[in-house]
Amino acid sequence: MIRLQNLCAGYPGRPVLQDITLNFLPGEVLAIIGPNGCGKSTLLRTANGLLAKTAGQVFLDEAPLEALTPKQIAQKTAYLPQSRAVPNITAQRMVLHGRFPYLSYPRRYRQQDYEMVQKALSWVGATLLADRPLPQLSGGQRQKIYLAMALAQNTETILMDEPTTYLDVSCQLEVMALSRRLAEEGKAVVLVLHDLCLALQYAHRIAVMENGRILQTGTAEEVYLGKQLEQAMGITLGRVETSLGYRYFYK
Repeated sequence: MIRLQNLCAGYPGRPVLQDITLNFLPGEVLAIIGPNGCGKSTLLRTANGLLAKTAGQVFLDEAPLEALTPKQIAQKTAYLPQSRAVPNITAQRMVLHGRFPYLSYPRRYRQQDYEMVQKALSWVGATLLADRPLPQLSGGQRQKIYLAMALAQNTETILMDEPTTYLDVSCQLEVMALSRRLAEEGKAVVLVLHDLCLALQYAHRIAVMENGRILQTGTAEEVYLGKQLEQAMGITLGRVETSLGYRYFYK
């Protein structure tokens, strides 16, 4: 579990996060939503140790993050950034990068590493892409491979920054359903999302951000009724009740 306590962070001359207190809980999909520039990506990077905090604390399984090595952090937390380079390697080789935290130098892959890669490719529906070079894949196909790489890391917590980017609607729904299945396996799944309707439909809990602060955390019901989301995003939300639960829409 990752616990953020009164966390502040930012960049030289530009503070971003202000007094963030938030838990990433096992068995839960947490969606972080808010307008562009409010600090969502900075929050994930700081929680993962990729960006230094300026105040407050980040705890990973109750250990201060700064007390852990990068390898120890990577064995517990996988991070899928919003964009990545596209090296000229096969999809399977890219997914194998997710096994780096478990290997010594020089890296020699074990049978269990290849088995985990095959499982990850199967989870995202990309088994047939394994031998394809990354530059030959579409944006949506590459996104699946990057997601498989994060899953191959086999961590307790998975942080994903805009994982539905470049994906068509069907694939977006697949990614969100996969997030729920990972949570059912006991993982903490944290997603930065711009699609509010997906967040409200699939997340167990939602954190609404604005100007580097958390305005509200709660279930979809609590966030919908609280109106802080509409305030932050400058929109009006509606919903209809279906046999599968509420479905949300923009008015």
